[in-house]
Amino acid sequence: MTLAVLVVDDSAISRKMVIRSLPDDLRTDISQAGNGHEALAALRERPRELVLLDLNMPEMDGYQFLEALQGKVLPTIVVLSGDIQPKARERVMALGARAFIKKPVVAATLSDVLKECGIV
Repeated sequence: MTLAVLVVDDSAISRKMVIRSLPDDLRTDISQAGNGHEALAALRERPRELVLLDLNMPEMDGYQFLEALQGKVLPTIVVLSGDIQPKARERVMALGARAFIKKPVVAATLSDVLKECGIV
């Protein structure tokens, strides 16, 4: 089975780093978005099982993206952010994120989180 993944970050370099951090043995169909608006459009176009979401982005940030999904069936959302304040983590978890990982993303940490979420 191939896992449909959406990587959302305003930095193309960060998106590439996240994609490289995914487990090698995980079969994925990866899409990318540069902000929350693009991510919502991508989800309307085609559902994804996993969203790897940055918080700080222009136009629509990660918090606004999560708020826009309230009341909808959510994919597994893992937030990736340099903002490691406890309030940021609490807020995204309350909005439906399944996990929170500090940037830069370490492959082993991402793999462990995906296992905890039942992805791998």
